[in-house]
Amino acid sequence: MNYQNEISKNAVQATIATSTNTVVRVCHGLANQAGWWDAKNGQDVRDWPEEMLKLWVGTKLALVHSEVSEGLEGYRKGLKDDHLPHRDMLEVELADAVIRIFDLAGGLDMDLGGAIAEKLAYNAQRADHKPEIRALTGGKAF
Repeated sequence: MNYQNEISKNAVQATIATSTNTVVRVCHGLANQAGWWDAKNGQDVRDWPEEMLKLWVGTKLALVHSEVSEGLEGYRKGLKDDHLPHRDMLEVELADAVIRIFDLAGGLDMDLGGAIAEKLAYNAQRADHKPEIRALTGGKAF
């Protein structure tokens, strides 16, 4: 299958956007229900002053980074996950990172699915994403 042609089709982009945004709503809904968007006084953090909300978003992004770092360490050591021992730690930590990203996008009312669909279509047309261009001297090695 030629994925570059596939992701530029409107129906595929719409499916990616809709499906992703559904999972975004689920991840955020579960996190919100569990109280991860409430301050200790019960106030919704989205009602905080903008400067405090920026710190909150920074913290959420740092937590995404921590999941990716845990995945790296698990992969480096060839570990299985502690909570889902039938799965590799890398796989589970990547899932944790995606869940945190989807929660944040949902909490900030973002159209993450639409952005992913558009970015995939854009990347499919980029010269520096084509193997023959990357193989040239000075091309992206990774």
